[in-house]
Amino acid sequence: MHLLISVQRLTAGRPPMTKVGFIGLGTMGAPMAHLLRSAGFDVTGMDISADIRAGFDGAVAPSEEAVAQADVIVTMLPEGRHVAQVHENLVRKVAKAGALLIDCSTIDVDTARDLAKHAAAQGLEMLDAPVSGGPAGAAEGALSFMVGGSDDAIARAQPVLSAMGRKIMHFGGPGSGQAAKASHNMICGITAMAVMEGFALADAMGLDLDKFYALCAGAAAQSWTLENRCPIPGVVADAPASNSFDPGFAARLMAKDLRLAQAAADSSGQPTPFGAKAAKAFTLFAETSGDRDFSAFYTTLRALPERKQD
Repeated sequence: MHLLISVQRLTAGRPPMTKVGFIGLGTMGAPMAHLLRSAGFDVTGMDISADIRAGFDGAVAPSEEAVAQADVIVTMLPEGRHVAQVHENLVRKVAKAGALLIDCSTIDVDTARDLAKHAAAQGLEMLDAPVSGGPAGAAEGALSFMVGGSDDAIARAQPVLSAMGRKIMHFGGPGSGQAAKASHNMICGITAMAVMEGFALADAMGLDLDKFYALCAGAAAQSWTLENRCPIPGVVADAPASNSFDPGFAARLMAKDLRLAQAAADSSGQPTPFGAKAAKAFTLFAETSGDRDFSAFYTTLRALPERKQD
């Protein structure tokens, strides 16, 4: 059964002291783990970085002891190879019988399916549950989860996921959460390119860019990217462009997500020509400006107007 679950914040009847092992306390993981603690879960945070562990009370390096005690093991790691290493070196060795595995990382579909297969072989249930909402959503408990796995695992995971987000969307079996995330992010990347190229053209032709933004925001060109990542400094006060392109979502992360979408396209045999072009453009940009917001790609378009984009 495919479900759309609107999540209500738990205010009464706090969950039992389920032990959660949370592996990966970075920009997204730390606020998510804090929310679980606030919701009443017994959380042991784990990270390989001592500096990162110092920011989360009681955090430890990933260890067999901490993983073995957990009823729920959540991973929030940079790439599929990191998740696979944690599962191979820790989870499969010591996870207790009946433990629930939830991977909130954004990784490739094939790895997600492979991890679920190995978990099932050990009698463990696993969900791939990548998120949308960014650091602000993680801090506010406003994330959306795109989830793949069994209905039983979804039911078990709902108190955990609902403590961290507002929406849980179940797309089907293992890997389908990552498939949804890849497809969603490809739309975001293509839309971002369209917004930036449209503004570059308007700028090159001397249009008033404040008026052009007002036109687009009230017409068919309206989009989340337009309203939140307008690439012109000063047009939208809260956009990264108006704040030296400090990242709301770094270009290197956009490039990674678009490459994952292309991996999914290759695996499924579905041509995605615009997605491929966006992946190539952001990957090249991230090589020199990966820590700037992805909307900073606009500066490349306007700095080299004579350079054709392929």
